[in-house]
Amino acid sequence: MILQVHHLAKTIGKKSILKDVSFTMNASSVYGITGENGSGKSTLLRIIIGEWKASSGSVTVNGRIGYCPQQLLLFPHLTVEEHFRYFAAAYGLDAHTLAQRSEELMQTFHFKKYQDEFVTNLSGGTQQKLNLSLALLHQPSLLILDEPYSGFDWDTYLRFWDYTQQMREAGCAILIVAHILNEQKRLDTILQLQQGTLTCQ
Repeated sequence: MILQVHHLAKTIGKKSILKDVSFTMNASSVYGITGENGSGKSTLLRIIIGEWKASSGSVTVNGRIGYCPQQLLLFPHLTVEEHFRYFAAAYGLDAHTLAQRSEELMQTFHFKKYQDEFVTNLSGGTQQKLNLSLALLHQPSLLILDEPYSGFDWDTYLRFWDYTQQMREAGCAILIVAHILNEQKRLDTILQLQQGTLTCQ
């Protein structure tokens, strides 16, 4: 088991955002969570990654989390290479692993030629490639993707799914949260949040 969400609830003021949400994910599983705006998707993600505390219930993660948010976690005046070094230090990666992983990811998603460019000079699509690569840098046990398709061109979209399959074969659990879940045949389970309640489609 990689992730266990157990009877999770979140109340803000008098408003109940999440109501008794429970699910588990095993290694190599791919889950999707969908729901309309205000259904509780963002709140659930923030609790899983440890940004927010639940009002009740628990979250257990066995292994490393990789999180690719919808809003880019990038610094406009750092280069691509400097981003990799910054995140590698946060993850505790040594220089050899950093060099190997950053090279692999830049080659996989076709943006190596931009490694010395400042983020502010990159297109939105290339920024999204970097955002995703930083979440993958430390080879997480659980990869959480929030609206991952935004900004991808067709080639990157296909490469994303190819790489996702490789990660799955290596044992990584993948959780995709989106308004619309593409490629549903690639997912093991699709869950839907409606007014804070989780159901299986």
